[in-house]
Amino acid sequence: MTNELWRLSAVEAATLLARREISPLDLVEASAARIAAVEPAVNALPTLCLDRARAHARALMDGKRRDAEGEPGWLGGLPVSIKDLTDVAGVRTTYGSPLFADHVPERSHPIVERIERRGGIVMAKSNTPEFGAGGSTFNEVFGRTRNPWNTALTCGGSTGGGAVSLATGEVFLAQGTDHGGSLRRPGTYCSVVGLRPSPGRVTRGSVNNLFSPLSVQGPMARSVPDLALFLDTMAGLCPHDPLTFDAPERSFSRAVAEARPPRRVAFTADYNGKMPIDREVSELCAAAARRFEEIGCRVEEASPDIGDIDEAFLVLRSQQFVVDRELQLAASRDKLKADIVWNTERGLGQTPSRIAWAERERAAFYRRMVAFFETFDLLVTPGAPTAAFDVMLRHPPSIGGAPLENYMAGSTVNSAITMTSCPAIAVPCGFDAAGRPVGLQLVGKPRGEAALLQAAALYEQATGLAGRLPIDPRPGRVPVAP
Repeated sequence: MTNELWRLSAVEAATLLARREISPLDLVEASAARIAAVEPAVNALPTLCLDRARAHARALMDGKRRDAEGEPGWLGGLPVSIKDLTDVAGVRTTYGSPLFADHVPERSHPIVERIERRGGIVMAKSNTPEFGAGGSTFNEVFGRTRNPWNTALTCGGSTGGGAVSLATGEVFLAQGTDHGGSLRRPGTYCSVVGLRPSPGRVTRGSVNNLFSPLSVQGPMARSVPDLALFLDTMAGLCPHDPLTFDAPERSFSRAVAEARPPRRVAFTADYNGKMPIDREVSELCAAAARRFEEIGCRVEEASPDIGDIDEAFLVLRSQQFVVDRELQLAASRDKLKADIVWNTERGLGQTPSRIAWAERERAAFYRRMVAFFETFDLLVTPGAPTAAFDVMLRHPPSIGGAPLENYMAGSTVNSAITMTSCPAIAVPCGFDAAGRPVGLQLVGKPRGEAALLQAAALYEQATGLAGRLPIDPRPGRVPVAP
């Protein structure tokens, strides 16, 4: 049985651990064997820490490191992956950058400390674009991560390695980050579930942008119940992050178990024409959104007015790049990839008035979203405007027949929601004619993760798509554009 343990869901494995029917070391060895089997095809987990994982497993089995046993989100010895933007003590952590190719941190990021305290076992670091900048997962340190549904295609970014590690059964849960869609886009491309939580729900720890709500940490999983379990692991007040707040009294896992459907669901394919989208993706997502009717929801076509939020996002994103990368740009410009240079220099060239305009635009959009949610309980959009593209490209060459102006131009479907601070989850909804995964983005009310996860869980049950994972990597070709 040990060789097949990787097929279990996280909830199933955690239940068996609690019953002592399997051990943490059983899962670690099953995960290690699976990693060895699939990594040559996908390159999702370039840095392994197997001896460290085995030591943690043995400690749990000896009754040590179990102080949080019984708390919500207790994992009991589940193998997980940690994005290579996030420090793990004693484990090579490169941030996908040649500048940090040999970096080994002495202390783990607060989110890793929290995950390990609650029984998560770190197996490996998952691949990411350099400093998480990009919608396709590749860097000069470790190369490209490939989509297991078709290894000729990208897995998306920037939590691409995490998504692939889940889809192939290398680990049971994956930690990631999301700025402009980095948990949602790879979730869509790999047919897994990725949640961007409300800012403050999960600690961001030691980042320089501590008071900005744009970037968040969050969970990724193969199913909504698994994801709810991992959100329980992550959520809560952290002294290192001034935006964090207490975890809810009712766990997210319990909320999912007691799921009730939303009453009114709004669907938009393109935010009233403000976002380019491929025709097939639009049609598939529109049909998929109607499946909410099967669980008792009223589904209507409606969209909030997003105004110029795409430009406002670029302004504020670029300002965050100045905070994060200005000093590195000055010292090592030739060693940074072009996308990072572009974002940072764009920020350095902005006027205070332009930044003030973006803040006003964001505030106005948030107020419109609050008003929108007075009518609707859930907003549904495509998870991405196009299906997975050639793994050798930085971004799709065009969307809906329109060429992209920059590498972020295809992210509006996700980045617009980032600007609202509302929680959003990517859930699988089917496959296109070429067999590529297609997903929906479900957006909840501010700090409304519990209701959002309930809606996602009921939708997932209706589709049955979670049962198709994990998979063996599949070779393929890049589909010819219509």
